Amino acid sequence: MRVLLTGHQGYLGTVMAPILIQAGHQVTGLDSGLFAHCVLGSLDYPDVPGLAVDLRDVTVEQLRGFDAVVHMAALSNDPLGSLAPDITYDINHHASTRLARLAKEAGVSRFAYASTCSVYGAQSGDDLVNEDAALKPVTPYAESKVRVEDDLADLADSDFVPVSLRNATAFGFSPRLRADIVLNNLVGRAILTGKVTVLSDGTPWRPLAHAEDIAGAVVAALAAPEDLVRARAFNVGTEQNNRTVAEIAEAVLDAVPGSVLEITGEAGPDPRSYRVDFSRARKVLDFEGQWTIPAGAHELAVEYRLRGLTQQGFDQRFTRLAVLSCRQAEGSLDADMRPVR
Repeated sequence: MRVLLTGHQGYLGTVMAPILIQAGHQVTGLDSGLFAHCVLGSLDYPDVPGLAVDLRDVTVEQLRGFDAVVHMAALSNDPLGSLAPDITYDINHHASTRLARLAKEAGVSRFAYASTCSVYGAQSGDDLVNEDAALKPVTPYAESKVRVEDDLADLADSDFVPVSLRNATAFGFSPRLRADIVLNNLVGRAILTGKVTVLSDGTPWRPLAHAEDIAGAVVAALAAPEDLVRARAFNVGTEQNNRTVAEIAEAVLDAVPGSVLEITGEAGPDPRSYRVDFSRARKVLDFEGQWTIPAGAHELAVEYRLRGLTQQGFDQRFTRLAVLSCRQAEGSLDADMRPVR
């Protein structure tokens, strides 16, 4: 397919583009470049051809000629969403729904949307939640994802096939690194400080999925028969990666010998706790995540050391909120999160 990949210069998009190409697709990117410079070491492969466009400014003409849109672009950070909820809804909800509407108008037949398991929010943790479970988002970021999923279902018809991929919390190495997601963060802190620091009490459950597995789910969704995926949601990950934060931290201790665990609890109880059922993707898409948390922790530890991760880079270059705050302070980003050209 001729695929437009939004957010191709982001953490996940950088991993996804070559995997889509390897699957035989012709890929064009679309990105405003907010995090294009956030590279650890080298990119290892060239960027795909891309459109330098803010998601809010996409036109129908820019979407003509594509068979599919893979929509990854978002302000993907809970602290940022809480700090600027209006902008989060503007980009993550309104602009995403507008993109889908324009894609349909342009004749695009497939629309793969990067949603999140965060839509399940505060669950009991005792039972695995599947795609039919009640959605209980507790952050503006997760709420925006729920709204887009609803809007996509309304747009679906015989010619337009949207599918929502509810990704587990991402982990794993990408040249355009994110250090503000749980496993990436814990490994980085262990490498730099010798401490695996957990700010919660460590009890909340989290499902995790490697960046490469998230890309693999997109490939599977694009290849699936239309009637099996139209207006449906699929959890992306594997049950073996349903772990408490404390268990995730234990995997980091093994990956970074000599590091010590600190569970401070200073952030207070975290209401987000859920274990996820991934069986629908296995049955319908013939997909299941392959990467384990221990393997991902070891991968990150190796790459961090090889590529010279520093404390300054960890805190500023690879933390989304810090990057955006710095760009606004220097005047390269306006108050609405639009790049100043």
